[in-house]
Amino acid sequence: MNPVIRKLKEGDLRQKGRSEEVVADVLKKPQLFRDLVAGILDTEPGVRMRASDAIEKITRLHPEFLQPYKSDFINVFARNSQKEIRWHLAQILPRLELTKKERQQVFDILVSFLDDDSRIVKTFAMQGLADIAEMDRSYLPRVVRIVERLMASGIPAIQSRGKKLLPQLTSHSTGPARKATQAGEFKR
Repeated sequence: MNPVIRKLKEGDLRQKGRSEEVVADVLKKPQLFRDLVAGILDTEPGVRMRASDAIEKITRLHPEFLQPYKSDFINVFARNSQKEIRWHLAQILPRLELTKKERQQVFDILVSFLDDDSRIVKTFAMQGLADIAEMDRSYLPRVVRIVERLMASGIPAIQSRGKKLLPQLTSHSTGPARKATQAGEFKR
């Protein structure tokens, strides 16, 4: 068993275990990132959760670490239904360097996460969609409509995040696209 996974085995789904230690280890020795990515496919849910948490923290500083695993994140890891992985993936996926086709795939993945039962997954998916729209302005009208629709749900975390996102998104939106969002239309 690789040493990264061994450290991630400690604790249950309510505990971070030694994930902070793993983050520090990988930042010192980036070659360990490969072992950390393998943790997302571990048989134990706690290991998968802590691996995705550590990856999210590391890639805030080093998004370039994700590139060799881009296909895995988009085509394999994103299919996992574990909520703890999904909320981290919603933060991770927009950090990838994406082609236009891949950006659409990630957009569709994040939209699918909005159907998750977890409010945390929904909130981070909404943020991820906003991140995609910041990269590619063609997504702005759709994302604004999505955020407005989600804010109407009455879920406090989503409303709070939406209140932060809408001003950023709408400051970029002009003309007919903004008028469409004001009309409240929503198409998926």
